[in-house]
Amino acid sequence: MTPGSETALTAIFFVTSVATVVTGSTSLITIPVMLQFGMEPRTAVATNMLALGMLSLGGVVPFLGTSVIDRHRAPWLIALTLAGSIAGALLLFAVPAKWMALIVPLAMISVLVLLLLQPEPDASQEGLPSTRRAGGGYAAMAALSIYGGFLSGGYSTILTAAGVVLFRYPWLRAIAMSRLLNTASSMVAVTIFAWYGIIDWRLGIVLSVAAFGGGLLGSHWARKMPAALLRRVFLFTVTILAIKALVFDVPWREL
Repeated sequence: MTPGSETALTAIFFVTSVATVVTGSTSLITIPVMLQFGMEPRTAVATNMLALGMLSLGGVVPFLGTSVIDRHRAPWLIALTLAGSIAGALLLFAVPAKWMALIVPLAMISVLVLLLLQPEPDASQEGLPSTRRAGGGYAAMAALSIYGGFLSGGYSTILTAAGVVLFRYPWLRAIAMSRLLNTASSMVAVTIFAWYGIIDWRLGIVLSVAAFGGGLLGSHWARKMPAALLRRVFLFTVTILAIKALVFDVPWREL
């Protein structure tokens, strides 16, 4: 990769990180760009995962020590995420990524339908899901972590939606928790990818710095946004990314 291409890719990662710390789906933008710059697919996924982990870390740092983090559920959710992400990262070496390219937009469309049908939670609903709903939340988070360790495109988006629908989180808490869990998932995947030697460390470190800075800035802005605006931004962006993934990213001729 030429110095000019690397500079352009770094700028894209920073801008994307600022925007997607709220909406998720960073990888739906960054991985296709990395492939267009000529990176081998597995190296692109692995290197992107390193930067994604730093984006999520930058996104969650402003929320640490605040009431936005669900301290009661966080340890259990992190444990489920770590276990599922190990399985997901190992799947990268066994499952054709072209099938996941179709699953991502379909999952995001399902998220949109659920959120549009689901009344927006208010402050009185926070932390009070039914036992069945909460159990479904834990099961969903465990299942999603497998995908998060594998590819992660749209992972944070679906995590945020699951937090809103299943745990009755307000939008800001759902975003913060998705970033916390995505940090854990990404770090597990990075450890496994590093073991197999498929990370471009020099490029990955540069992109990680840009992603971390973008995550910090994006979360700082998110804390100042009204919940209704957060919801609109989330739904609009996910709609655009789902359409983009269906039209441009799914290898229809190879399926």
